[in-house]
Amino acid sequence: MRTGLLVWLIFINAVAYIVMSDDKRRARQRKERIPEKTLFLLAAIGGAPGVLLAMQLKRHKTKHVSFRVGIPALLVLNAALYGYFFT
Repeated sequence: MRTGLLVWLIFINAVAYIVMSDDKRRARQRKERIPEKTLFLLAAIGGAPGVLLAMQLKRHKTKHVSFRVGIPALLVLNAALYGYFFT
């Protein structure tokens, strides 16, 4: 179970980072954007570290209060859930 959870953690964070990076690229090119609820969903299902990393490295969504507060809150929730399942 722990191995599967670790694989999930790596996978979902990679996907979250890629999706956030793609949304930043789309924003620059003025193309159709990825809905914010999709980004929050990725964070909620375990990808909060990937979303937060992309926010910092790509400087994306950093002015949105919902992201500045919501993603760290989801990170805490993710950490608590992963901590529960890994111990």
